[in-house]
Amino acid sequence: MTVTVIRSLTPSDAHLFHALPGPFLVGRAAFGHRYATVDDGGEYRPDWTWVALRDGVVVARAAWWGGPEDTEPVLLNYFDFAEGEEDTAAELLRRAAWSVEYELIVPPRWRETPGVRAAASARIAAAEASGMKPLVERYRYEWTPADGLPEPPGRLEFREEPDDAVILDVLRRVHSVTLDAHALRTIEGPGGLEQAAREELDFFNWCPSPRSWWQLAHTPDGALAGIHIPARNPGGPCIGFIGVVPEARGHGYGYDLLVECTRFLAAEGATSVAGATDRGNVPMAAAFARAGHRITQERVHLV
Repeated sequence: MTVTVIRSLTPSDAHLFHALPGPFLVGRAAFGHRYATVDDGGEYRPDWTWVALRDGVVVARAAWWGGPEDTEPVLLNYFDFAEGEEDTAAELLRRAAWSVEYELIVPPRWRETPGVRAAASARIAAAEASGMKPLVERYRYEWTPADGLPEPPGRLEFREEPDDAVILDVLRRVHSVTLDAHALRTIEGPGGLEQAAREELDFFNWCPSPRSWWQLAHTPDGALAGIHIPARNPGGPCIGFIGVVPEARGHGYGYDLLVECTRFLAAEGATSVAGATDRGNVPMAAAFARAGHRITQERVHLV
C-alpha cells in the first residue's frame, strides 16, 4: 500500500517545492514570483512550507508567509497540487500547524478565462474541504509615476497625529459603519468593534514605515473627516489604510484621502504604490480607479 507522507520541508530539501509538475495558472507563480527560501534571498521559510509526497513524488504543496520579524505565519498564499489530488491537498492543510487566512492570488477578471477559473476553483474547493470558508474577494492595485500623480482636491487639511489613543478612537469611529469584510468579521466576534480597531493599529505598527507618517484629515472648519496611513510593508510602499468617519461620509472624501496618501508616498520616493480594497466596496474601488491606480491582481480570501 502506497503511503502519503505530509510534512514540512527543511533547509536541506527545500528544493522539493519545485518538484511538483506544472504549469499552474494561478497563485504567486502566475505573476513572476518564485518560491525561494530566506537563505536564498526569497520570502519563504522551509519550516513554514509543507508538501505531500507519495513514493517520494510531490503531489501537493503549500507555503505560508510572514514578515521578516514574524514568529508565526501571517497567511497562506502559495497552495497547489497535481491533477486529481484535491483530497490530499485538503488533508495537507488540515495537518499543517497553522490556521491562518488563505489568500489565493488570481489575474484580473479571472473568471473570464476557463482554464484559470477551473484552476482557481479547484484550489478554493480543496481549501473548503479542509474546513475553510470564503470571506471576501479583493482587488489589488498598483500606482506608478507613469500613471500620473493625481491632483489634490484641496478640500481637506492633513496633519500628523502622534497620539495612539486618538488614532484608536478614529479607527473605532470608522469601523462603526464599515464595508470591509475583514473588519466586519472581527466586529461580529467576541472582541467586537474594539478588537477591529486594535487590529488595524497593530497592522500599522507591524509595517516597518515611520510612525510619523500617520495622518488625520480635517475640513477647513476643523471637523474630522478621516485618516490615511501611508506605509511600507515588506513588499514596498502601500496604501496602509483609508478611512472616513461616519459623519463625514457622502462627500467623496475617500478619494481625497487616497490622493494625499499616494502623493505622500511619491514624495518619499516610491516608484510604485500597492493598494487593495474589497470588490464590494464600490466607493473605494471607484476612488482607486479615479486616482490612477490599476488593478493588477484579484485575491480570494478564505478563513
